Amino acid sequence: MPIRVKLKPQPVREGSPFSARYDYVELPYIAPDDSFRQVVKKLSQYFTDAVELPSTFDQLRTTSAGSCLRLLVDHLGDTCVNPAIVNALLALKWHYALDRDNQGLGEARSNACEIVAWRFLTHHSEREAVAFCLYEIPDHKKAKAQQQQQQQEQRQQQEQHQQQQLYQPQPDHGRGSDPETGERSPLIPRVLATFDGSSAHPHVGSSSKKVQLLSSLSRLTNLSMDDEDDEGEDDDPTAAFEGLNALEIAAVANAKRFLSQHVVQKIISGIWNGDIVFWDTMSVSSTKHPHFYNPFTSDPYSRLRVPKYLKCWEVLFFGVFLCLYYSVLIVRDESRLTGPEIALFFWIAAFFYDELSEWSDAGAIFYATDIWNLFDMIMILIGFTFAVLRIIGITREDLRFNDLAFDVLALEALFMIPRICSILSLSPYWGTLIPCLKEMGKDFLKFMVLVVVVYLGFLTTFSLVGRDYFSLGKMTGILTKIFYGSSYVGFEVMDQIDPIFGPPLMIIFITLSSFLLMGSLTGMLSNSFSRVITHAKEEYLYVYSVYVLEASTSNRLTHFYPPFNLVSLVLFRPWRYIFPRDHKYRAGRIWLLKVTHAPIIAVIKFYEYLKYKGDDDDEFRGFKGPRESKGRRRRSDAGRQSSVAGRPSLASPRRSGALKLPHASRIRGEDDMDAPSSVEVQILELQQKIDQLTSIVLAMRES
Repeated sequence: MPIRVKLKPQPVREGSPFSARYDYVELPYIAPDDSFRQVVKKLSQYFTDAVELPSTFDQLRTTSAGSCLRLLVDHLGDTCVNPAIVNALLALKWHYALDRDNQGLGEARSNACEIVAWRFLTHHSEREAVAFCLYEIPDHKKAKAQQQQQQQEQRQQQEQHQQQQLYQPQPDHGRGSDPETGERSPLIPRVLATFDGSSAHPHVGSSSKKVQLLSSLSRLTNLSMDDEDDEGEDDDPTAAFEGLNALEIAAVANAKRFLSQHVVQKIISGIWNGDIVFWDTMSVSSTKHPHFYNPFTSDPYSRLRVPKYLKCWEVLFFGVFLCLYYSVLIVRDESRLTGPEIALFFWIAAFFYDELSEWSDAGAIFYATDIWNLFDMIMILIGFTFAVLRIIGITREDLRFNDLAFDVLALEALFMIPRICSILSLSPYWGTLIPCLKEMGKDFLKFMVLVVVVYLGFLTTFSLVGRDYFSLGKMTGILTKIFYGSSYVGFEVMDQIDPIFGPPLMIIFITLSSFLLMGSLTGMLSNSFSRVITHAKEEYLYVYSVYVLEASTSNRLTHFYPPFNLVSLVLFRPWRYIFPRDHKYRAGRIWLLKVTHAPIIAVIKFYEYLKYKGDDDDEFRGFKGPRESKGRRRRSDAGRQSSVAGRPSLASPRRSGALKLPHASRIRGEDDMDAPSSVEVQILELQQKIDQLTSIVLAMRES
């Protein structure tokens, strides 16, 4: 049943927006079997009633303005075991952040949802946090159809069993459920629409998907609890969120503070290192579900989807690209196509097809988040331009096109060398500098608009006044030199421009460019750097998290490394338009993947043999499980049974089926996942009793 609580009044200064008052807010009860839409609706009603005044993020986190959030976190940590709770909180964070009508209040509610989301995770163990963050919203239509099919199969089995009992009086005790069924069935179902792993819905990173998600959120929060049951299955507002986990929703919602928390970053790092994987087998019947990696039972070819190995191969690919680039430019044979030049063409084609596949899998939103993808597109454009000019020059035997082609190819080094060194951006030091440079570049471009306006005004005046001695092009060069620091040039030519108007106008322009504009630009960039550097770590962790998610959460089972993707393109892509994509098509891609990537797998297995040697006993790869504490509040038996039934599960690598995670100790905390000591537990319990006693005294005084 819903719990109605009273928020304690907090004395504040006169004139403060947080007035001393009593608020009765009904805490939502999230049942274990509530759907995603029901969880979103219940939480949205609470945040609407509890957060009524605009507040900053720090005020909600540290002051009495966030007392309603602490009550909600404690309540959810004690009673809620619904696996979609974190997904719903992050979806509401995105919804309130885009509230244009009440921008200040919407921002406060958005921050409140984000705070509750990560504090809720601190009430659970690390393994439970993994299960909550990687829980994907199921497709209710398909789940309902599968449930009906299972019920029908159970009825048929019961009828067959009854018929067998007529002829066999003795029951067969050896019969039972297959223990391996749970291993083959996905723990977090995502039914593939096609056999090549593509989903029927738009990807989470696509622009159409983003519009669909926003529309779904608006409909979810505007529906009343009575209207919710009237919604037809064909008009389900949660359909856009089906198949998304909490980390993907956080990336789309720009929940950078949530993604930068220690518990969330440990999950991201686990995915990056391959300790948490989504594919464990490479077969036609493979399904995607998160689980802890076991090197003894998993298919070695599933390691090709680990983001760390993808990044290493990317660096190797660009290293070969750079070698081909130098060999072509050093030889510079304008009469014919050389061997390295032909190999360079194939390398550019493989690079383009890989980027196209990455954009298709990740979507435009995720793809544009990584600044290095802009370098990739420019490199591809330069490569295609070189190829076109080179072909035209050879066919026409025109030396001008050949010279221009090699000059265009020389521009490739401006982006290729930084792209090879992009692996440094994974380091926290270099990774925090990139967001600063990015924001400073944006501010610089905005400031240059004012510079161009002033520059064009003086250029027009000087060109017209000194038209007898200076042309427009020459005057443009003079003013450009002055702007970049050569002030003496202006003093030398100011009398030649005009004896009367030349000197005063030139002194004004030199003063503006050398002192006012340049000084303002320096101060503005300094302020931009200091403003961004305070949140640069969050920006770096956000970009890092998005890269890991887009590299690992794809529904594509077979991922070919470039340039092997060209082999798959030539052998299988034409047949997709002739024959239907059945199990044979998928089996063929798997066979080709194993043939072409066997040397890569050999290197990976040797590396992991050295890495995991002596680490055989840790089946959960360092993720801590639930811990019992002496000061823990005991639940009722009914509460335990409901929680075990509703808690999300994550596959254990050495147990058949899903591993049901027991409850972690419910210790109040915000950013610490370690279990507190017994003294800390007693102190926390004492503080809780004092708060309860204070609320009782205030209630008695009020009555």
